[in-house]
Amino acid sequence: MSTPAEVYRRYMGAVMLSGLAAARECGLGATDLYALSVLDLEGPMTPGELSKHTGLTTGPTTRLIDRLEQAGYVRRVPDPGDRRKVIVEQVGKPKELDAALEPARQRVAGVIQSYDGEQQKVLFDYFERAAEAFRGA
Repeated sequence: MSTPAEVYRRYMGAVMLSGLAAARECGLGATDLYALSVLDLEGPMTPGELSKHTGLTTGPTTRLIDRLEQAGYVRRVPDPGDRRKVIVEQVGKPKELDAALEPARQRVAGVIQSYDGEQQKVLFDYFERAAEAFRGA
């Protein structure tokens, strides 16, 4: 019988492998796909802000933005409030991304739908609080 810690570790491993597979399917590295997700969820931001979200230092963040810009997924624009700054904004996403993510989305949706409304509230409360805990760590 697995312990709760083992179950959780298997769950986190499966989530990570799913993300890696989706990135590979799109011809991206995992960090590149994560950066696109951050920009999609949070909106345009400075390279420094993107660096904080990804955990990369400034040099690797610049190379990440260069790769995404060259692929046509982001662009750098002047900050309207401070012309010395640059804002990175998403302008596209890999055409294969939705297809790569769809099998996991459908399966996870089926799992979530198997819970009643109150249980789903607990699940989504957990997702929100755990995401904040991971970011804080």
